[in-house]
Amino acid sequence: MLITRRAAITTASAGVVSLTVPRLLAVPTAEKGPAAAPYAGFPTQPPELAREMVGVSHAKIDRVRELLAEHPALAKAAWDWGFGDWETALGSASHTGQREIAALLMKHGARPDIFTFAMLGQLDVVKAYIAANPGIQRTHGPHGITLLSHAKAGGDEAKAVVKYLEELGDADIGQKSLPLSEESKKLCQGEYSFGAKPDDRLIIAPGRFSDLAIQRGKEGASRPLFHLGDNAFHPTGAPSVRIEFELKNGRATSVTIIDGPDRLLAPRIGA
Repeated sequence: MLITRRAAITTASAGVVSLTVPRLLAVPTAEKGPAAAPYAGFPTQPPELAREMVGVSHAKIDRVRELLAEHPALAKAAWDWGFGDWETALGSASHTGQREIAALLMKHGARPDIFTFAMLGQLDVVKAYIAANPGIQRTHGPHGITLLSHAKAGGDEAKAVVKYLEELGDADIGQKSLPLSEESKKLCQGEYSFGAKPDDRLIIAPGRFSDLAIQRGKEGASRPLFHLGDNAFHPTGAPSVRIEFELKNGRATSVTIIDGPDRLLAPRIGA
């Protein structure tokens, strides 16, 4: 059978269409059903993922890998644990000496700072930071952790950095807390309400790393409190914030939180 040039082109074109169109349209929309609506904060990444990434970067490398496989940008995640105590995922790995997690996060775009370099034992970089910014060695990392503590977390690989920072003499000035009597601790402990919702509560209780700690509701992060005197405190990692208790008749009747221009007064429940 003879095929004209025009017919050949037409046939070939039809063949291309038959091969390409199904490929372009092969999206089983009917099987997938309606697309899920994005969460309320779209297009920012979900806060719960950011919080989890920062949390697991303290020690859980397998979960870090899983999260990075799903959302590589989470390598740059940061979280405020309370009152402005911000921590990045890389900051978590840095103060806990998690070198492998730190390397993995940086591979995915995390931004190292002097605390990371101190933990990694990169003496020349730490020296350059301090030479360019005299006094930066006194800056605290997440939760008020000192630069020297980060270097010590680096183990044997960071011994040279530890020695250098110890010679400086001021790279380990931690958060100060004045003594607090047992009576004062008991006076302040309790729950304080600042709203009608179940978690609109501030719980003051003995802390794991301090005499007293504060947290919001039952699920909030517990934050150590540092005593400044006269029943006034600041939370860890946020020295500019003031938490002041009002005492009447031998017990605290309210707590006031002062953060710049913001003031929150929470009466004691059952006072």
